[in-house]
Amino acid sequence: MVRLVRNGQSQRSVARQFGVSLNTVQRWVKRAAQSELEDVDWSDQLPGPERSPARSVGTLEDRVLAIRKSLREQSSLGEFGAVAIHCEMIHRGLKRIPSVRTIGRILERRGVLDGRRRVRRKAPPPGWYLRDLSARKVELDSFDIVEGLMLKGGRDVLVLNGISLLGGLCCSWPRTSITAAFTVQALIEHWRKWGRPAYAKFDNDTVFQGAHQWPDSFGRVTRTCLSLGVIPVFAPPLQPGFQADVEAFNGRWQEKVWSRFQFNNLADVKRRSDRYVQAHRQKNSSRIEDAPSRRKFPTNWRLDLKQPLKGHVIFIRKTNESGWVNALGYSWEASRLWCHRLVRMDVDLTSHEVRIYGLRRREPDQHTLLATHEYHPPTKPFRDEIKPPRRKE
Repeated sequence: MVRLVRNGQSQRSVARQFGVSLNTVQRWVKRAAQSELEDVDWSDQLPGPERSPARSVGTLEDRVLAIRKSLREQSSLGEFGAVAIHCEMIHRGLKRIPSVRTIGRILERRGVLDGRRRVRRKAPPPGWYLRDLSARKVELDSFDIVEGLMLKGGRDVLVLNGISLLGGLCCSWPRTSITAAFTVQALIEHWRKWGRPAYAKFDNDTVFQGAHQWPDSFGRVTRTCLSLGVIPVFAPPLQPGFQADVEAFNGRWQEKVWSRFQFNNLADVKRRSDRYVQAHRQKNSSRIEDAPSRRKFPTNWRLDLKQPLKGHVIFIRKTNESGWVNALGYSWEASRLWCHRLVRMDVDLTSHEVRIYGLRRREPDQHTLLATHEYHPPTKPFRDEIKPPRRKE
């Protein structure tokens, strides 16, 4: 365009020829001026002046830095940030005093800030600790117990809550006690109606996992999951985030059900809870439909807690200072180079093998095999012990 204008064509005809506005042709002609076309910088430039007219002048910025230096060396409090500089300028009676935010921008622009800005990394995808779950090929149901609720008259109320990770399919069972036997009935009822997920995630409560005082303990809930082809996953103790889905639902249930109404008895709690669960499912109906499909409940299935253990059980754990991890009443060596870090223990009850994988939130796709151990599950038949109902002390 500039060459045609220099050859004698009008700027308007050149603009019409290239299909651009007259202003565009005038801008490029002005950019070229009298320079050779090969020497002109044709790259795009940001609009507006190179320096903002509202930017503080150099003398003011130098004064801010000088006051910061004096405060850092002579201040009794030892404070020399933007607020301290602003207060010192007021104390000195200066006429032109910038705001605290402007002083902060000056310090950042001149590169004298001592603090390091926090790096916020992208969160891993939901279920990142299981590859097929993070790829949204399968579904996971999380279950947890709400404690510390009490009706008028001192009667305890416990709530077994559950929610699927990807679909948001929720369930809730308020009761005066939550036992392993009732939990099994609730899981069977829920999965018979909605289908079985690939995984079921729990915390390390004895109701879910079984007794902790003996090694090789596989409780009633774990054996039920294995019998139905559902892999039980046990979250790591004292590690935030792994139970966030069901804990968030627990919080919503307490806010929208328990805290909103006055209950005279447990039947009132169940009625309100059922209404909330139904409304929650209706609200998330599209999300439930878009979630991975759930497997049908077997037609002729019968619960047999004494059958031999087969399948997989997964423990998410954190190694100690020596790279060892505790599970099933034993200590397992993961790696000396993997201390105080997350691992996934895949207990293969069929192949009699334990595989330990290293996990990293920064690299959720990489599951490094750290160690393999031989493991023989207990062959002693499961003994159905009747235990007292679990109540809040």
